[in-house]
This record gives sequence, structure tokens and C-alpha cells, in this order.
Amino acid sequence: MNGGKLIARIASVVAVAMALYHMWVIAFGPPQAYIFRGTHLAFALALIFLLYPISTKADGKRRFVWIDILLSAGAVLGLGHLFLNYNYFIDRIIYIDDMTPLDIVAGIAMVVVVLDATRRVIGWALPLTALAFMGYALFIDKMNPMTLLDQLYMTTEGIFGSTLGVSASYVTIFVVFGSFMERTGTGQLFMDFALSLTGRQAGGPGKVSVISSSLFGTISGSAVANVMVDGPITIPLMRRTGFPKHFAAGVEAVASTGGQMMPPIMGAAAFVMAEFLGVPYAKVALWALIPSLLYYAACFGAVHFEAKRHGLVGLPREEVPRLWRVLGERGHLFIPVAVILGGMLLGYSAPYCALAGTLACFPVAFLRANTREGLRWHLIWEAMEDGAKNALAVAMACACAGLVIGSITLTGLGITFTNVVITLAQSSLLLALALTAVAGIILGMGMPTTPAYIVMVSLMVPAIMKLGVIEPAAHMFAFYFAILSAITPPVALAVYAAASLAKADIWKAGWASVRIGAAGFVVPFMFVYEPALLAIGDWQTILQSAATATIGCLALAAGLHGYFLRRAVWWERAALVLGALLLIFPGWTTDLGGLALIVIVGIAQKVSPRAVAETTS
Repeated sequence: MNGGKLIARIASVVAVAMALYHMWVIAFGPPQAYIFRGTHLAFALALIFLLYPISTKADGKRRFVWIDILLSAGAVLGLGHLFLNYNYFIDRIIYIDDMTPLDIVAGIAMVVVVLDATRRVIGWALPLTALAFMGYALFIDKMNPMTLLDQLYMTTEGIFGSTLGVSASYVTIFVVFGSFMERTGTGQLFMDFALSLTGRQAGGPGKVSVISSSLFGTISGSAVANVMVDGPITIPLMRRTGFPKHFAAGVEAVASTGGQMMPPIMGAAAFVMAEFLGVPYAKVALWALIPSLLYYAACFGAVHFEAKRHGLVGLPREEVPRLWRVLGERGHLFIPVAVILGGMLLGYSAPYCALAGTLACFPVAFLRANTREGLRWHLIWEAMEDGAKNALAVAMACACAGLVIGSITLTGLGITFTNVVITLAQSSLLLALALTAVAGIILGMGMPTTPAYIVMVSLMVPAIMKLGVIEPAAHMFAFYFAILSAITPPVALAVYAAASLAKADIWKAGWASVRIGAAGFVVPFMFVYEPALLAIGDWQTILQSAATATIGCLALAAGLHGYFLRRAVWWERAALVLGALLLIFPGWTTDLGGLALIVIVGIAQKVSPRAVAETTS
């Protein structure tokens, strides 16, 4: 057996052991926080050094170099010191008891290892951000280096902080659940289900992309992963029915990006939010429900209006599966998701529900012959292996984010930044929100959603809360804009992935994504000004706000895509966009004004049904 195969087999065993360890912990209870988080990090680092070499040979095979060995030794030293001297860690008084030479060497090694491992998995952006904040603490705030190292390594306010705890407790099991769902054929169910609902409608394949991508968010927390799973099917279908290449790429990118904000199983940052706010994950999912539906309603509307404007039709009847047949043959594969949803509604913890859903996947798939076919025991091993490997990026992002949070907490930079934002905004909430949105998009361009959200919570969220935004709305605002960076040029990873599949120009696809997902940029402002959209308040207000917001999102899509009941001329498009924006702000006056503008456009188009704007773009 050659070295490459041996390493692959070792990595496979370590990955399965990692998945089994997290499942065991959920079933029987976790050890102390330090030990649990340290073990989680140990598994992640072991896999990263096995799977992500610092150097490869010309033929693509990995090779060990001295720095791999040195960093692996650093990881063993940093984590070994924690495990072997656990009582010493918890008994010492931080900032008071001096660090021993072993503490210092192990701490420096741990920081360096975390930075390098994060770089290997998700690139330079987050490690450089962490280095910048640590540099600020040391060279601008003049922090004692030993105090900073104490905070980052020897407390639960740094590397082993609550963010790493979220990765260990929540994220890993949900990623494993997604892998189990994928291995049991649930992806085919999602695609067939979406096809049966909308395949024959105008722009049917685009609508299939919207629905299936929202469902794929259940088994993948990554916009790019959603694109690469869903896109190879939906993008060719959209192209075949007449959608331009760049628009097809934009639809797939926007629809896949929304998977992270779509309950019941959202992206990893949602679990971090639950931990930060000290609320059950189910409450975060409830807050996200109406905004995510608005996002997808607008995306669905964009596809519909674009298809109608170009006269595009759906797929032929013979290519569209019947809904009753899809549900009859594969509908039982929804049961694991129902198990998770039902468990959370009954008050069980999210990790426990995810474990129950995971354990239900293969037995449920065995219920019927058509889903049982092709299932083999080795798929369980592969599902656990893939789940652990897919969790590595989040694990390292959370560990490295601990370096950022530790530095910000120790220096008080968060308070300073809050004052700067308020000064720049001149006490204007709208301007402060705009600054926060821009910051979220910029941060999200260089790092995954979870660390981008964490940095925003540390720096920007306190500022908008100080200006009167309620805590859930402030956190959801940061969460949304950390996600939306995936479809915002110039660095839009979901767009890059979709454009490569569609063979479309990246810039055209990027601006198409912004137009299709325009409501996504507006919805966060809506729920800041009207918290009823987060299902906070009485049900009458919630339903009224949801109804007017839905009309506004659809009107915005109609205005931007130049079609309502027919092609729209310039003043109709302007009126639709203005009406949509008026519906954003709470209150009957603006709502009635917005509705009046939309009704006027509708009447004008009814009175003059012929398309008079053939050249409207």
C-alpha cells in the first residue's frame, strides 16, 4: 500500500471516529467544556493535517515537509497540555497567576496551529483578520503579550470559546445529518418535488431551482455546495427553455445562497446566534421564517416576471413527474426532517433532534423498495466520513474567530467601534444600518458566513442596538448580510460557481444575482423597522406586516424585471419600485401609499393590455 492510500485510510478512520464521538456525546452528555471543545478541535486538526498538506508533488500527491511535522507537534503540545493538566487550567486565576514557560510555549504553538489550519481550509482572509486584531491589541492598545496569550489559550474566551462550542455541539451533527440525507437519495426527492410543483409553469426550471435550492439548504450549509449539487441539473434546464446564461447562473446563485437562512435547518451561524443570545435554536428558526419566505418569494417572482417578459414556457408534460407519484415513491424521505422539526417543537434540544433525524435516515430509506435499492452498509461509513470532513471549515472558522473575539473583548475595541459608527452615522439609524450592511458584505467576501457574522456581532451590532434596534433584529440583520456577500460582486463565491456551470460571464451573472436577490438586501431593513416580520408581537400585526411585505417584495421584483401584468414602461417600473419601498416602512400611511401605486400600475396595464414597451430591458 502506497503512502497516499495509507493516509486516506487513516483520515477515513479519524473522520468516522469524529462523527461517532459527537453522536455519543449528544446521546450521553458532553464532558467539561474545555475537554469537549479541545477534543473537537483535536479531531479537526488531525484531519486537516492529513487532508490539507502544505505542499504537494508535481503529480498532485501530498508530501510531508518539516513544517507539517512541526505544526503537528505544536498541536499535540497545545492540546496535550490542556488534556493532561485540566485541573491546573480551571484552578488558576486568569491574568493574576503567571504563565509558566510550558504555558507560554504551548499557547504560542496553539495560536500558530489554529491560524495555519484555518488558512489551509478556508484561505487567508480570516487568519489575517485575526492577526490584525491581535496586532491591534499588542501594538496599538499596548496589551501585555502574556495577558493576551492567557486570554486566547487558557480561558474559554479565546480559542476554546463559545463559538468553538457551537461547532462542537450543534454544527457537526447537523452536517453529519446532511450527509446521511444525501446518501439516502433525498436530493432526488427535492428535485422531483420541485419539478412536480412548478416544472410546467412559465419559467418552470427557474422556479424548480428556487424551490429545490431552498430544500437543499437542509442538507448543506454552504451556498457554493448547494450550487454544485443543484446547478448541474437546473441550469441546463433553464438554458433549454430560453433563459440567458447569466440569468440562469444568477437564479441558481441566489436560490442556493438563501438555503442558509431557510428554516428548519439553517446555516452554522444561526446556531452561533442562538448561543450568543441564550435562546433555543427553534426561536432563531422562528425569527428567520418570514424573512426567508420573503427572500424566496421575491426570487420566485423575479423568475416568473423575467420568464413572462421573454415569453418563456415551462417543460413538456412528459418531462414533469406527477406530485402524487413523487410523494408516493419518495415522500417518506421527508420523515427525518419531520423528526427534527417535531422534536424541536416538543422542546428537545436541537443537537438531540438532529441525532434522532440522522439515525432515522437509513431505516426510513429501507421502508420502500425504490429507495432501498442501491443502499449498502458502506454508505453509512461514507456518510459519517463526509459529514466530519464537511464540518472542518466551520470548526476552524470558529476556533480562529475565538482569536478575534478574545482580542476584541480584552481591548474594548467593540465599544470604541460602536462609538465610531454612531459618530459616522450622526445618530441616524438608517445610515448606521447601511454601514453595517456594507461591513457585512465586505467581511463576507473574504470569509465564510459564520466568522463574518461573529466579527459583525463584536463590532457593528452593539452600535445599531444602541440606536434602538432590538437584539434579535440586530443579530438577524448581521446574519443576513454576512450571507448575502455570496451573491454580491466583486467577490461572490456562489456566483462564481454558478457562472462556471452556465459558462456565463461572471460580471453579468453577478449583477443578475443582485437584481434577482434585490429583496434580500431590503428585507433586513424591513424587519429592523418592523420586528413583527421576525414573528415578534401579536399575530394580527405579524400577519398584516407579512402580507404587505410580500406584496412589496413581489412589486420590487416586477419593477426591476420590467413586467407586471404585461411589459412595463419606465414610469410603471419606477412606480412599482417606489411602491415596494414604501411598503418596507411600517405604518398604514406608507403601506396605503405603496399599495395605491401598485394598484395604479395594475389598472394602467389592464386598461392598456398591449405591451407598449417592446424594447424595455
